[in-house]
Amino acid sequence: METTESPIKSGKRVHTQDVCTKSMLPVQDALEVLSGKWKLPIIVSLIFGNKRFSQIAKEIPGITDKMLSKELRDLEANCLVKRSVYDSIPVVVEYTLTDYGKTLMPVIDVLRNWGEAHRNRIMSL
Repeated sequence: METTESPIKSGKRVHTQDVCTKSMLPVQDALEVLSGKWKLPIIVSLIFGNKRFSQIAKEIPGITDKMLSKELRDLEANCLVKRSVYDSIPVVVEYTLTDYGKTLMPVIDVLRNWGEAHRNRIMSL
């Protein structure tokens, strides 16, 4: 009987190619959606509330408008970000993290904690 428990999470080390491949595929899928230098910073920016394009651009040093636009489209295509256009003068466009996008918050917390620990470790060498 096959178990659905992750061999990584359970602490059990099952050394078969099949288990390795099955463990690797979802990680590769996640990395493909979140790949690149800018997607996670954009998501982190939106964790702190809905933002207009220019607000996001100001919060992420070094990102160009062209790259921000491309990455927001990619995040929207993957249902992580919602783009809302308000019929006003001038037209207001706002970006929001979707409920699905908010499921990344625990992952980002773990990455932040690991990053802080890693930085402290490397700085103490």
